[in-house]
Amino acid sequence: MSTDRPSPPTLPPTPPVTEAELHAFVDGRLPAEREAEIAAYLAARPDDAQRVEAYRAQKRELHALFDPVLDEQPPQRLLKSARPRAVSPTPWYLQRLAAGLAIAVISGATGWGLRGVGPGTAGDDAARMAAVQPAPGGLTLVSAGGFAQRAAVAHAVYSPDVRRPVEVDAAHEDQLVAWLSKRMGAPMKPPHLQAQGYTLEGGRLLPGGQGPVAQFMYRNEQGSKLTLYVSNDVADVGSAAGSGGAAKPDAKPGAKNADTAFRFAQEGAVNVFYWVDGPFGYALSSDADRSVLARVSAEVYQQLGAPR
Repeated sequence: MSTDRPSPPTLPPTPPVTEAELHAFVDGRLPAEREAEIAAYLAARPDDAQRVEAYRAQKRELHALFDPVLDEQPPQRLLKSARPRAVSPTPWYLQRLAAGLAIAVISGATGWGLRGVGPGTAGDDAARMAAVQPAPGGLTLVSAGGFAQRAAVAHAVYSPDVRRPVEVDAAHEDQLVAWLSKRMGAPMKPPHLQAQGYTLEGGRLLPGGQGPVAQFMYRNEQGSKLTLYVSNDVADVGSAAGSGGAAKPDAKPGAKNADTAFRFAQEGAVNVFYWVDGPFGYALSSDADRSVLARVSAEVYQQLGAPR
């Protein structure tokens, strides 16, 4: 009588736990099966479990700080502005005509202010990009409320992190490139910025407006951080960059746009240069001076267009 027992079935490997999943775990937004896997992961890793508890404590503090606002009475000036206004005596067709003229003037001013900003030498691009003036309030005339703002927020959130600023560090650049390229559906090669004083620290995958986003992080000798934010959500990026930077629908990965336009935005202390090229949008964020960021952005643009 044989005593051999059949081998247990081979289970598929558990996917790695990402930083985004840890935040989703804290917020209770994971499927039950994945939540159980991450709970087991944290049980075996006290350091990560302590970090998750810090996230929970921060969440409780934010609720304690802002939840009372929900019960506040809105100011009278807001209530007054929300009341229906008297019908304008100006006919609707004249209102639309005035709006159309305003849009035409703003679009023309923006295009003239950004004339010549596009492919060229890195030095020429840097000089032209540094001359781009932000509109009052810190934004260009074209709204950067989506793409550029997310890039700035991602920079502000992850660049101060000392223990885990990136998911995959520069020592494993090959693995980082392979992972991000697979998730983004196109080659994701980080530019080399040593000549500009920045060395690669690594990168991570982030959620974007409609899909994944790649973030590469750099650091200089003074400890200042710089991040490159790459999205393939062309519709979202195009709306932020304006028609001058909109990608062609049939553009191939790596293709250069002849009409690429750079934009400059400010989100708090973070300066952002962003542009659309081919099927991707790029945003370079830093607390560095705008002229420094313009020079680095020009170099990034040149390297992204070079054959790989």
